[in-house]
Amino acid sequence: MNVNMEKSAYENFKDISQDEHIAPGTALCSGCGGLLALRLALKVLGENVVIVNAAGCFTLLSVYPFNPFRSSWMYTAMACAPAGAQGIRDALDILIKKGKVKKEDDLKVVVLTGDGTANDIGLQATSAVLQRNLDFYYLCYDNEAYSNTGFQMSSATPFGSKTNTSVPGGVNPGGTAQKKKDLFEIWRAHKPPYMATIAPSHPVDLSNKFKKAAQFKGPKLFITFAPCPSGWSFDDSKSVEISKLAVQTGIWPLKEAICGELSHTVIPKFKPVETYLVAQERYDHLFHPVKQVDVIRVIKEDIDHYWQPYLGVEPLQDQS
Repeated sequence: MNVNMEKSAYENFKDISQDEHIAPGTALCSGCGGLLALRLALKVLGENVVIVNAAGCFTLLSVYPFNPFRSSWMYTAMACAPAGAQGIRDALDILIKKGKVKKEDDLKVVVLTGDGTANDIGLQATSAVLQRNLDFYYLCYDNEAYSNTGFQMSSATPFGSKTNTSVPGGVNPGGTAQKKKDLFEIWRAHKPPYMATIAPSHPVDLSNKFKKAAQFKGPKLFITFAPCPSGWSFDDSKSVEISKLAVQTGIWPLKEAICGELSHTVIPKFKPVETYLVAQERYDHLFHPVKQVDVIRVIKEDIDHYWQPYLGVEPLQDQS
């Protein structure tokens, strides 16, 4: 695929638009990191957007008769947002072909979904539209649980964390025993033209990725780190700080894959992962009343296992 790669459009914060495409004062939790990422994404995508919102936390954005979006919005059940996107894209293409919609009035179709739908309930419909090479954006706000229904474990929940269905104690003092599903690699196996991970603490990186993705026709994936103050139990003023720690410790790699070719857009400083863990009460059981060294060591080894093929063989996290 021939692609004219533009120079990064965003060099610093001043390059990010002052325009807002989503109104404040929604029913979402204060400090929601996913909402900040969506707000930044819409600054790049603009108003000519139709959002297909799978059931989840962001369902609360539009509660009749209130709607914070300047763009169009459609609500679907958890399993069928990609199918809804397919219908909208097909309808727009037919109307443009018939001359009933001007090409300059075309809309970007954006699926908006949480990690539970992306990794579990909606994965089948997603795989189908990837196979059909649907031209759309897919934005997953990954708050690592089914947060709007009481913070139950999803397959994006990280090892060693606490949810209301993986409570530490008894024979399982370490909390969640399963490893987080790798949604990025599941998508990469389908060979879409553009994929990226993003974080609300890195708005310039985020903006450049959405700008770059616009050059490609076909499925475009964005998985945003979405700090969740109510579920992860930290002060709602700390969301950007938590997001920054996730990137700096290497637990949330910022990367992109263009036509399958992977690269990292930020190389972390590899701060000790404990700085990230102790900032959230969902990991309190790893440090109190007794430090669970074995569980923390597994988390460190997983970070090393991910990064060492790209950066070298030396341990990046202190394994003590």
